Amino acid sequence: MYRSGAVMAWNVFKFCTALRGLGSIMILLVLGIVGVSYYAVVITSYGPGLAAGGLDSLLAFVVLVLFHCLLVMLLWSYFSVVFTDPGGVPPNWRPAVDEERGDSDPLTGTEFQADSENGRIRFCRKCNQLKPPRCHHCSVCGRCILKMDHHCVWVVNCVGALNYKYFLLFLFYTFLETTLVTLSLLPHFIAFFSDGDIPGTPGSLATTFLAFVLNLAFALSVMGFLIMHISLVTANTTTIEAYEKKTTPKWRYDLGRRRNFEQVFGMDKKYWFIPAYSEEDLRRIPALQGLEYPSKPDLDAQ
Repeated sequence: MYRSGAVMAWNVFKFCTALRGLGSIMILLVLGIVGVSYYAVVITSYGPGLAAGGLDSLLAFVVLVLFHCLLVMLLWSYFSVVFTDPGGVPPNWRPAVDEERGDSDPLTGTEFQADSENGRIRFCRKCNQLKPPRCHHCSVCGRCILKMDHHCVWVVNCVGALNYKYFLLFLFYTFLETTLVTLSLLPHFIAFFSDGDIPGTPGSLATTFLAFVLNLAFALSVMGFLIMHISLVTANTTTIEAYEKKTTPKWRYDLGRRRNFEQVFGMDKKYWFIPAYSEEDLRRIPALQGLEYPSKPDLDAQ
């Protein structure tokens, strides 16, 4: 039994090392899918339609404008997730007080509580440091991440307090873009199974077919993932916390749907759909910094 556990731990370590090694490969894969879609929609299908005249030109113009607008927002959100630090614990971080006991003296490094449900400060044995509320250790990154949701292979980064909004926007614009591409290429896909001749070279036809299949698959999968994360945002929880609190009837950080939404997207509506925050939101919402989170007063003592 002991040997089996040791082998499992070793395999997990190798898996985490392999994830770190993916690096730019996943970024190139994402850009490759974007390139295939761009070639199929812009170069092959709708770009030439601009010179057709009539309704065909109007349709091509609308599709191309929507495609490029969504593509810009998708790539902006994607690289914001990739290059934004999800949030690490500041060096020598110490809580001001023990939230549960109400002590006025700072905690020492030897005082910790392993239970994450009761609100007390926890200690990470791997990083050998205290952990702020809602902080978890990532084995892939090898450090503690503030309000960690998960480690995402597609963005080659952890998703945490400082880039969670960008990740949600990436999902949102990916769903819109893949849905647009799927609907735009649907007539061409149906034409593959008709008896008439299909204009285009074998290479362009194969690219169009591949782009339709890829975008349809991503649209369906991202839709489910997006719905799941919308439910997490409305409950002010993360993927890890949702798993940890299965037996908890009430969640101390659930402040109501609107305030929960603002904990992720901020209060300034002009910034809700772009991967950025206003200076005012960063100043007045401590949760956006990942170290302090408001909670329900009636549940703080639990």
